Amino acid sequence: MLKGAESMAAIEGILRADRRTKELVKRLKPGDIALIHHPDLDATAARSLVDCRPMAVVNAARSITGRYPNRGPSILLEAGIPMLDAVGDAFFDAASLCEGSLALIEGDSIRVLHGPQAQGVRLTPEIVAQEMERAKQNLSAELDGFARNTLEYLVAEKALLLDPVQVPEIRTPIRGRHALVVVRGEGYKEDLHAIGPYLADVRPVLIGVDGGADALLELGLKPDIIVGDMDSVSDRALRCGAELIVHGYVPSDRGCPGLQRIQQMGLQAKVFHAPGTSEDVAMILADEKGASLIVAVGAHFSLVEFLDKGRNGMASTFLVRLLVGSKLVDAKGIGRLWAQRVRPSTREIGLVIAAGLFPVAVIALYSPWIRTVLNTVRLSLRSAFGGH
Repeated sequence: MLKGAESMAAIEGILRADRRTKELVKRLKPGDIALIHHPDLDATAARSLVDCRPMAVVNAARSITGRYPNRGPSILLEAGIPMLDAVGDAFFDAASLCEGSLALIEGDSIRVLHGPQAQGVRLTPEIVAQEMERAKQNLSAELDGFARNTLEYLVAEKALLLDPVQVPEIRTPIRGRHALVVVRGEGYKEDLHAIGPYLADVRPVLIGVDGGADALLELGLKPDIIVGDMDSVSDRALRCGAELIVHGYVPSDRGCPGLQRIQQMGLQAKVFHAPGTSEDVAMILADEKGASLIVAVGAHFSLVEFLDKGRNGMASTFLVRLLVGSKLVDAKGIGRLWAQRVRPSTREIGLVIAAGLFPVAVIALYSPWIRTVLNTVRLSLRSAFGGH
């Protein structure tokens, strides 16, 4: 793989294309060239691309539009994956029909063997730094628009907070237990590894939100419940034995898109009708079923993460955090606190060893047989070294 986007050597690989990055990574193989259509490439999508180890990533849209400082392009370049940016919709539409064909990137251009070609911008760390600085200057205006949009949705979705929620009956016992809600968001892998001691000690209820269920399986943990619209979770996860809750949105809206897939697989699932995101629904489920603490992995907490997700529909996420209140904590905090709690200091280890040796010393002091052995050893040493 080329090291960094500064290298302008030709890049050759099999082309894989999809407008939805999370669908593309399911079939992207190491050494392929990924063709995406992803304005403001976010960190989560970029990390999923890095995991696939493509030869290069080509974006039909602008990876940094200047709307806000998104970290996706930086993550790809830091991983040594070259990026060709803004090759255009016409090339994307034509090249998508040639998926599986050989593609060649030379400088700022890409061409598909016996297919279309286009010019773009080969991103470098310097270009990305300039674009990120420009995007930071626009953050104030973007925050203003985000706040206004969120207030509009708050008015429309206030029933989520004020009206009783029709939560489906589930067989997994949650009341009085901790619940771990895993979303395949920014830093989810690091967070899961960081809270390993907490998971082993507390054994919380494991709730995977769509692809979050696969994240748990990758760590050797079987989810107890899988919640979501089931568009980005694997068949393996759905068949692992977890209780399935399909996010049905509201009856008059998008209906229940994930239920058909579950039924086609011959599986059973409950439907939870609620506005907002599947992440929100998982937290409401845990709260309504009496979880004493809800630990979120990969969930949206920072401003950039909310902007990565997109404006529309994120008001429900604010509402859910108001609803759940102090019961909700971020896994990063749990990882740090639990690591301090379970990691003994050198002094503590020394005290434990000393406490273990103390009864041995007492027994040795008052045992005639051990005293005879010690005296014999003492006399032998004195004789060997000429002592008197």
